[in-house]
Amino acid sequence: MALSIHSKDKHMDSSKYVRYTPEQVEALERVYTECPKPSSLRRQQLIRECPILSNIEPKQIKVWFQNRRCREKQRKEASRLQTVNRKLTAMNKLLMEENDRLQKQVSHLVYENGFMRQQIQTASATTTDNSCESVVMSGQHQQQQNPTPQQPQRDANNPAGLLAIAEETLAEFLSKATGTAVDWVQMIGMKPGPDSIGIVAVSRNCSGVAARACGLVSLEPTKVAEILKDRPSWFCDCRCLDILSVIPTGSGGTIELIYMQTYAPTTLAAARDFWTLRYTTTLEDGSLVICERSLTSSTGGPTGPPPSSFIRAEMLPSGYLIRPCEGSGSIIHIVDHVDLDVWSVPEVLRPLYESSKILAQKMTMAALRHIRQIAQETSGEIQYGGGRQPAVLRTFSQRLCRGFNDAVNGFTDDGWSLLGSDGGDDVTIVINSSPNKFLGSQYNASMFPTFGGGVLCAKASMLLQNVPPALLVRFLREHRSEWADYGVDAYSAACLKASPYAVPCARPGGFPSSQVILPLAHTMEHEEFLEVVRLEGHAFSPEDVALARDMYLLQLCSGVDENAVGACAQLVFAPIDESFADDAPLLSSGFRVIPLDPKTDAPATTRTLDLASTLEVGPGGTRPASEADTNSYNLRSVLTIAFQFSFENHMRDNVAAMARQYVRGVVGSVQRVAMAIAPSRLSSNVGPKTLPGSPEALTLAQWICRSYRIHTGGELFRVESQAGDALLKQLWHHSDAIMCCSLKTNASPVFTFANQAGLDMLETTLVALQDIMLDKILDEAGRKILCSEFSKITQQGFAYLPAGICVSSMGRPVSYEQAVAWKVLNDDDSNHCLAFMFMNWSFV
Repeated sequence: MALSIHSKDKHMDSSKYVRYTPEQVEALERVYTECPKPSSLRRQQLIRECPILSNIEPKQIKVWFQNRRCREKQRKEASRLQTVNRKLTAMNKLLMEENDRLQKQVSHLVYENGFMRQQIQTASATTTDNSCESVVMSGQHQQQQNPTPQQPQRDANNPAGLLAIAEETLAEFLSKATGTAVDWVQMIGMKPGPDSIGIVAVSRNCSGVAARACGLVSLEPTKVAEILKDRPSWFCDCRCLDILSVIPTGSGGTIELIYMQTYAPTTLAAARDFWTLRYTTTLEDGSLVICERSLTSSTGGPTGPPPSSFIRAEMLPSGYLIRPCEGSGSIIHIVDHVDLDVWSVPEVLRPLYESSKILAQKMTMAALRHIRQIAQETSGEIQYGGGRQPAVLRTFSQRLCRGFNDAVNGFTDDGWSLLGSDGGDDVTIVINSSPNKFLGSQYNASMFPTFGGGVLCAKASMLLQNVPPALLVRFLREHRSEWADYGVDAYSAACLKASPYAVPCARPGGFPSSQVILPLAHTMEHEEFLEVVRLEGHAFSPEDVALARDMYLLQLCSGVDENAVGACAQLVFAPIDESFADDAPLLSSGFRVIPLDPKTDAPATTRTLDLASTLEVGPGGTRPASEADTNSYNLRSVLTIAFQFSFENHMRDNVAAMARQYVRGVVGSVQRVAMAIAPSRLSSNVGPKTLPGSPEALTLAQWICRSYRIHTGGELFRVESQAGDALLKQLWHHSDAIMCCSLKTNASPVFTFANQAGLDMLETTLVALQDIMLDKILDEAGRKILCSEFSKITQQGFAYLPAGICVSSMGRPVSYEQAVAWKVLNDDDSNHCLAFMFMNWSFV
């Protein structure tokens, strides 16, 4: 036995060390390229086809392929580990540099602290004259710490003068990017690591707002520089960037004079523009630098274009330091530092313009994310469906976003003009009857009638309290039927055709539809995703047959991460036809919610539709302690809504009336949603919030259970805890569907409350529940049984109903084994509502 094993081992050893000739290896490699794991038949066929392999046993060839696959796997793993190691080495270098910078910053602060202590002691121990001298000395010290360079003569036509500005900008930018010129504080949640976006920090106690980021990307420095200089491709708020002059410098760099316009984020403030000098050069260590600053009267240099309808903002020395690192990648340092002239905006909106966190999210991190995204796409790590290239999908996202920004801003040079108001100033209507002025990438001539027409936009802004922007936008995306009117969607979709659908009467929720979301693409960290939404039509009457068809929207959703500090949440969509061509016309509509940094001295304003009514509130009101920012989101945010419609000239007033009514309806729906999803500061764990005008949820739960006991003599369920909210929790989580509806003799009963199982059965939410009538969910047999049993319910207070079928709000049939109906009495033993419990229900 031992001998046979020994001989077997010897045979395996001999097969392991077979020597192959170069010709044999070449033949085997050819097969391996086509088929790395050939079957037994394929290996035998290989021996027959290649005479040079005839002296090798099939088992030996099998072993060769096993070894070859193993080597390939080891090579890939080694390559991966080398890549990770390079990333870690570069990140370690970055962290060590950051640590050095922080140590310098600490030393600087300790020195300043000691100096200030000395000044205070000196000031208290000397006379007034000496204290004046100490102040002078303090000024001299400050000048020594931050010496102001002698400004050379800066003639607008003198390249040497512009080069002096450029070199000064370079020095100031580098002192912010790698030095201690700005007191940087790391943003919450930005943990450095090989796969993180990088190290992100915001300014503290500096003029204007500033943000800084540094990270790794697997792209060459020149490619990174090319991407970053193309600001409109990644900065959504950039309307246009015009390079008015390019001046080469002696060191191989360039000076550019740039005029840039940016969009305003809401309808309530003017847009900003910038007149800047951009300097691109290479440092002695091979690093690429692109730095930029505004040209003002204090810096010198040529005067830029007049601001016109824009407010001129100032860019303080900012830019990008791009250093090559081992493994054909780059280490990037980004600094954005701007002064947005905060005093020119209404007081309630100022947090938008003085928040470094918002600047970090919208500009600094956006640049880094964009480069990382392109690096991933270039390496082939990201695969997209639908047969479209990533660049095409990115273009769709940019067109949607730009179209929405154009609608919100309504620039006159694009052809927009204000339409007369109907007396209420809550919704603004602007029209554009000359679409040729803005037939850019997001529009298409085919959507405008040849015999006269244009685009109409209805927009509004409102202030929200205590509603997380990410949560609100996520709800609006997932529950479109809560706020959208299928008839208005049908009108928008029909405008893509030659003959538009008749202008509807806006009825929010009037035409229910279900939506199917088909994902197209998303960014690496899922902070933005592009999708196609199919709206499935359901017609309920003969006159609505024209609407009973599916429609499609291209939709962009961003900022739905509740933990992202300072992130703007946005839902933008546009109707598309089934063909969904690459040049499809896009008329963007949607929602944008921007967080406002909570201020301890801010006035305690309430939710309002017309934000203008809160602008005159003076200082002095403080937020109660119970409203302290204990959550990870800000307490206030600005919601901007804009909807666009194309129209024919003879129908303009009809479309305007429909749009105004529709946006007002959407605003009302969003306000109801906001009230329903706003986290309670008293108890965030208790289930539902009741609708306005209803009793408190806990009171209603007590009435439901007590009435059930009075009428039937049994307990609805056993309360395991005596805690105040235990009853409500048990009702809310009960497995049978329990719901209440109004008791009105002259109107159809409308649902007012349902537990979680009831909402699931009706396929609705607490907010939309009040739009559902009892007779709409019961089938004909159910309605007859309820009518026959109604007298019994009235007399004895309850009735049992046999098994049957009802219909959800989405039209799906639901079966149940039994139902019980009973009157719910309030504390005065008066009839409050009618309760139903559907037992063992399920979708058919």
